[in-house]
Amino acid sequence: MALTPQNSEAFMREVDEAVRQDQLLSFWERYGRLLVAVIILGLAAFGGWLYWQHHSKTQSEAVSEEMAKVIDSAGGGGAPDAKALKKLTDASQPGFAASARLVEAGVAARKGDTKAAIASYKAMAADTSLAQPYRDLALIRQTTLEFDSLKPQEIVDRLKPLAIEGNAWFGSAGELVAIAYMKMGKRDLAGPIFAAMAKDDTVPQTIRSRARQMAGLLGVDAIEAPANGAEG
Repeated sequence: MALTPQNSEAFMREVDEAVRQDQLLSFWERYGRLLVAVIILGLAAFGGWLYWQHHSKTQSEAVSEEMAKVIDSAGGGGAPDAKALKKLTDASQPGFAASARLVEAGVAARKGDTKAAIASYKAMAADTSLAQPYRDLALIRQTTLEFDSLKPQEIVDRLKPLAIEGNAWFGSAGELVAIAYMKMGKRDLAGPIFAAMAKDDTVPQTIRSRARQMAGLLGVDAIEAPANGAEG
């Protein structure tokens, strides 16, 4: 008996369904275990990533709290706990470790151990694994401690790249370079640096005040001109 179009269509659907089931069963028998293993590994990796994120955040928060305690202690003129400070210098977070090394060298300098402080700053300045701002600050502090034992030209050669407007350490480096120029008798080079620092809003106010006075003594105008349209 011939199949009607409707029966034929139903029959073909059943055949297609059976074929798909056979294909699915064959695929599962062949790759099922591998697929399960991949899913399990993926879930394990995702879980590990979530744990690592949580652990890193927790560790960073703990280190941040310890760093705050150390800075508060050092800033108040006290001596931070030596063990806590040493632990921070070995922290896995580069920024905290570098900050702790700066504090450690600063504490040594305050205690009168200039040799140890200079060695620490020098090591940081030469450490290419540190971010440049930390290296630059270490170089400035090293030079400050060595200032009286260095020839003026050495100071200029060392810090001149930092003693330029726009540099984050323009005030600190510029002041040392300008004083070195004065010791060399080069007042014509020192004056403009003092004047530039006095007019630079990004330079710390204490340095700007000193720079304004020094520029005045050297006969260089360090007064900022009023904005156009401003009344005197």
